[in-house]
Amino acid sequence: MTTKPLDRLMFAQGGICFFCNMPLPKADASVEHLVPSSRAGSNSDDNCVACCKAVNALFGSMSLKEKIRVVLNQNGKFVCPNGNGKAQPSPVAPAKAAPVPPKIDNYAVVLADLKKRGASRPRKVETLKSTIRATVKNAKSSITEPQLETLIKHLQVNGKVIIADTKVSYSL
Repeated sequence: MTTKPLDRLMFAQGGICFFCNMPLPKADASVEHLVPSSRAGSNSDDNCVACCKAVNALFGSMSLKEKIRVVLNQNGKFVCPNGNGKAQPSPVAPAKAAPVPPKIDNYAVVLADLKKRGASRPRKVETLKSTIRATVKNAKSSITEPQLETLIKHLQVNGKVIIADTKVSYSL
């Protein structure tokens, strides 16, 4: 009998999230491709890990290099965007589960919105945060404060946003 990829990865990782190293309930787990499928990554177990759904959503279609940078920027303690490095309990599923909406890559949505804004991009950090919250909300998604901070760090790491004190400049 063959096992599903998520089951194999969960077993191999001892039920622990690959990135935040916290216990990972199967209901909160997903398969993360180290090299994304959209960048010709394979579905083999060598290219896949089990991680929190929040981390998978954060990484979206980032390259392996971008993912490593996000992890390294955590200064030795990767904080899971689902809340303080701790797996969140999943709500009890109703008898008839609602259809799952397609996953939205918040980073790509925010980046596209900032590019579209041209010269009218936010120039202060607080305005940038408000803009990101509104953009994500308009994309029918949601973002927590830790996810917002991680997304802004990701924009900085990739050289898209430069923050000096409270001022923001762009290299889009």
